[in-house]
Amino acid sequence: MPRANRHFIPGHAWHITHRCHKKDFLLKFSKDRQRWLQWLFEARKRYETSILNYIVTSNHVHLLVYDTGEPESIPRMLQLVAGRTAQEYNQRKMRKGAFWEDRYHATAVETDDHLIRCMVYIDINMVRAGVVTHPSEWKESGYNEIQNPRKRYAIIDQNRLLSLFGKATIDDLKSSHFKWVEQGLEENKKTRQSKWTESIAIGSDEFVAKTKKQVGTGKIESKDEDFYLRESQEPFGLSEASDLQNEEQNSYEWSVFA
Repeated sequence: MPRANRHFIPGHAWHITHRCHKKDFLLKFSKDRQRWLQWLFEARKRYETSILNYIVTSNHVHLLVYDTGEPESIPRMLQLVAGRTAQEYNQRKMRKGAFWEDRYHATAVETDDHLIRCMVYIDINMVRAGVVTHPSEWKESGYNEIQNPRKRYAIIDQNRLLSLFGKATIDDLKSSHFKWVEQGLEENKKTRQSKWTESIAIGSDEFVAKTKKQVGTGKIESKDEDFYLRESQEPFGLSEASDLQNEEQNSYEWSVFA
């Protein structure tokens, strides 16, 4: 299978997804999902990253981050969280082998209405899966932290969200966020949309065209007034060899484009 893309462009919001190896339910227990979040909190502090939203499911995670331009802060954060989570789990279970499937995937999201829809797409993940009827019912989610901001151990960058969405107060943000999610639930958007998880970038035609020029690869496609950049497929043999090497080394590289 082709490797997940991870292009680096400063000053973008990134929707990052990472799946457990072979899509196994290695995060099916709340204590393991909570441990992932504890390491996310530690990594956020250590590398001063800006996290906009997240959800930890039973076999994969979604993370929405804003790149502030600090070199390597995002990949280092992800390396710490993924590596420590896998190490602790394997030690506790006396297990060997890969914990994560291939590499994480990163999609650049334009910070306009697309960012709002990406937020909602993440929030209603477990509703789409049929596990809960409302995002508030899933404990390990950014939805609950946005609606009930933490005084301690906060993960989400509320100030960044206020700035990106043009909100004056936290209450304004909470109110708008609630309405966005409720609208998403009413529209019954319960099917997986690969454009949010498999594209290099998603946004307006201008944003996607600019991104293509920056990364120097991909094919622009459009559907339902959305434009997104798809990555060219690697030859199967090369991809397969790269996947095996990645599993052995457990590496988490972030490709840099000037």
